[in-house]
Amino acid sequence: FQLETGFTYFEENDDESLKGYSVPESLLRIGLVEDWELRLGWGGYVSTDDDDDGANDAEIGFKVRLLEESGWIPETAFLSHLSIPAGQDPYSSERFDPSYRFAFSHTLSERLSLGYNLGQAWATEKDEQRNKDTLSVFQYTVALGIGLTDTLGTFVEFFGDIPTGASGGPANTFNGGLTYLLAENLQLDLAGGIGLSEDAEDWFVGVGVSFRLPN
Repeated sequence: FQLETGFTYFEENDDESLKGYSVPESLLRIGLVEDWELRLGWGGYVSTDDDDDGANDAEIGFKVRLLEESGWIPETAFLSHLSIPAGQDPYSSERFDPSYRFAFSHTLSERLSLGYNLGQAWATEKDEQRNKDTLSVFQYTVALGIGLTDTLGTFVEFFGDIPTGASGGPANTFNGGLTYLLAENLQLDLAGGIGLSEDAEDWFVGVGVSFRLPN
């Protein structure tokens, strides 16, 4: 059992400034059998300065390891999730929306690792007539991890959404942060990022903690 949870503060400045936070963004990972895990997630409760508050939807999914790393072949896994419409307006899609992605990772050296994800997600939104449309986006992530010491690490990451069936432009973001291993089964992390395109959040900062129950 591994629990990952955290807090994120964000700000957007489109037509008008919007500030807010979400907490506790949580993911529970449960090992079922070798190479398989069950994943239970929740985006947390969102509070903004325009009083547009509410709970995010939950999600359930799984991850399966497909390949172990061997030479130039990356370690490869497949993940799939289904949203559970347990949230509140305007943060709930009110439907069971699916997503999937392939995750790849390379060990570049004793201190360097490279990871990247490719996938697609569907999200339900309401149009101007308040009708529901389920639209799709292509998702990507590229991250470089650097081990500074045996307990302290850092990372830089690009990630984003590119509409394939949804309206609007891409939402691309750059972020980076630090991880600190307090104990064998307990890690803290600190991250911050900036939006690189109009549809992305302008900036955000977050803190998190990961705890794994010993075998």
